[in-house]
Amino acid sequence: MTTTSSDVTRPVAPDTPRGRWAPVVALAAGIAILVSSEFLPAGVLPTMARDLGISEGTAGLAVAATAIAGALTAPTIAMVLPRMDRRTLLVGLLVAAAVANLAVAVAPGFVVLLLGRLVLGAAIAGYWSFAFAVGTYASPGRDHVISTSIALGVTVATIVGLPLGSLLADGPGWRWGFAAAAVLSLIGAVALTRALPPVPAHPGAGMSMLRQALRNPRLVAGVVVLVVAVLGNFLAYPFIRIAIDETSPGAGMWMLVLWGVGGLFGNLAAGRFSHRLRAVVTVAPLLLAVGLVLTVLAESTPVMALAMLVWGFGFNMVPVGTQLWVTRVEPERTESALALQVTAFQVAITLGAALGGAVLDEYGVELVLLIGAVAAAVAAAGFGALRVSRG
Repeated sequence: MTTTSSDVTRPVAPDTPRGRWAPVVALAAGIAILVSSEFLPAGVLPTMARDLGISEGTAGLAVAATAIAGALTAPTIAMVLPRMDRRTLLVGLLVAAAVANLAVAVAPGFVVLLLGRLVLGAAIAGYWSFAFAVGTYASPGRDHVISTSIALGVTVATIVGLPLGSLLADGPGWRWGFAAAAVLSLIGAVALTRALPPVPAHPGAGMSMLRQALRNPRLVAGVVVLVVAVLGNFLAYPFIRIAIDETSPGAGMWMLVLWGVGGLFGNLAAGRFSHRLRAVVTVAPLLLAVGLVLTVLAESTPVMALAMLVWGFGFNMVPVGTQLWVTRVEPERTESALALQVTAFQVAITLGAALGGAVLDEYGVELVLLIGAVAAAVAAAGFGALRVSRG
């Protein structure tokens, strides 16, 4: 008989506001800190490249490095640590992120920076793989709230983290952003320790669960389409500041805020319409494609502002929609399904940042944006062709 996540004895959430929301807030704050750390290079890319004496395309590999580690970590961490208490695991990953960010903050050269980013990638992938399952264990029956809140943490990272990093790059220096991320990671670890109960591992966690999940053809097809959708975004996203500066020099911080505001509403919209998941996962990459094309066509600051809102809205629907999508397509092995979703993100980020950097150095940011738009449109068609329910 297949063991499902519902077979594990779950705690009853205390009937108080703090008991209901403390785990949700702590988990969302943790992912916000980690994602801020992951995408800080996008906000400081030109300054970081000059300081390290490398091209902007090469500096974009600072984003790809985290994704490389994440792609390897997400599907394997449950196999390496199949019985570890999941609260302990998440706390340890935040501590590892603190060490990684500190290494980047003091890095004397690009090699040390890349090593720090690799450690950060492992921390992000592991945290993202388990946060949803941990949240639904600590607050049972609130899967939509958990998914939306975790994705909201990602949006907070884009609204606050990236513009702040950009501001620091233009002021005291890009390294201060990573130093702040190290401190926040430690604070997040303490918050998780206090907010979460012990969370036992899923009884079937490990290689067997992953193999069974991979036998689900709809899950595998959806993960492949997700790679294409996320690739469309991350071909361009590491170089968003460069695209903005071509049309609206001096407005980089505020444009990144608009991207994040669009993302906030995208998160909420995906959660609100989660009962129509097929529509959500189809519309999201389509809007992403529109946002990328608008960015190419923008010849004024108002049009660029609209492009940032649409881009942010479309892409930030993707994490919420696809997280719920994979758990509905594979409801009996959600831990492995979510690990595959995270792997898809990290593979796409790796490929996108590397390909985008190569195209940028050779042909410029406009072609990068257009290739991303095509990939996003293809992903919209792919999700439109896939069913969510069985049968």
